[in-house]
Amino acid sequence: MPRTDGYLHRSPSDIPYFSADGETYLARTQLRDLRKTQPLRVLTEEDFAFWQTYGYVVVKEAIPASAARRLLDFAWDFQGLAPARPGTWYEDREFRSDLDRDLYVYGFVEAYHHQLIWDSRQTQRVYDAFADVWDCDELWVTLDRLNLNPPNVRNRSRDLIAPTDKGFDIELHWDVDTTLGILPQRVQGSIALTDTSPETGGFQCCPELFRRFDRWKAGQPDDRDPIRPAVDRSELPVVRPELKAGDLIIWNGLLAHGVAPNTSGDGVRSVQYLSMMPALESHEDLRRSRIDSWRHLTTPGWNATLLGDAVRHESLRYGTASLNELGARLLGLESWSGRQLDGPTGEPACAESV
Repeated sequence: MPRTDGYLHRSPSDIPYFSADGETYLARTQLRDLRKTQPLRVLTEEDFAFWQTYGYVVVKEAIPASAARRLLDFAWDFQGLAPARPGTWYEDREFRSDLDRDLYVYGFVEAYHHQLIWDSRQTQRVYDAFADVWDCDELWVTLDRLNLNPPNVRNRSRDLIAPTDKGFDIELHWDVDTTLGILPQRVQGSIALTDTSPETGGFQCCPELFRRFDRWKAGQPDDRDPIRPAVDRSELPVVRPELKAGDLIIWNGLLAHGVAPNTSGDGVRSVQYLSMMPALESHEDLRRSRIDSWRHLTTPGWNATLLGDAVRHESLRYGTASLNELGARLLGLESWSGRQLDGPTGEPACAESV
């Protein structure tokens, strides 16, 4: 579950962003209406206008294609799967819970802190892109995982997951409750580790619904589903942005989106989930939990669907990732003001930091 201490914490940024959990934020102005105060670093003016109009933007070559290839190789190796032997992709296994089975079907890889994962997080171009959309320097990076989705057949078939009429739908959903009077701000992202293709599925979204959201919402019943849109796809089409390995896609939590199934014969779709949010340096419990997760490779606790690997947890496989100066700030180990917040042992660096 998201970590919250019951208080709204303010980011140290010039723009007042407030959050209790470091996942959703309250702000005076919706991101789609934000007027930039800082010069753009990675996005062009056209990119930023597209982001605000349609709810997503693609950043080309956010990390080198070679780095994406190394992450893809790691995703295979971490799960003990052989790229050239499809039989290994569907070996029988026991599941800890229905959620564990569902995550397996969807292709989630329960690794969060390998050095390669942190290398993407602390890449300057990736950070600059998120700074562009938030108009904010002081950011924290989400501690998220990878995805490796082979064809959805056999024990990875989506038919194994019982369909529902309401609530979360992997193929199209919102990340926030869209029926709230004050809509929370949330930003998500992923880096492609493979080139996209129509057959392998992957990220899809409904940009026209985002563009027309206020008008569309006005015509909906009061009891509509808050996270699953009921739309006519001939009027509001679902699209799949084209990505090359190393490209980053960033999307607004108010963009209806999802993941299409892999219907190919032998192709795979793989991504690293990666987003950044305004830092909450005053939220001491959250900050310390993030540092502990990085330092000791514990499974992050910000989301109940993060389970850790059932066979051999990452903490038993490798050591703490090295951080550069940017990475230390994106984690919360160091303050964006330059003041060190945490010592090397995990104890407060000084009384001021408590």
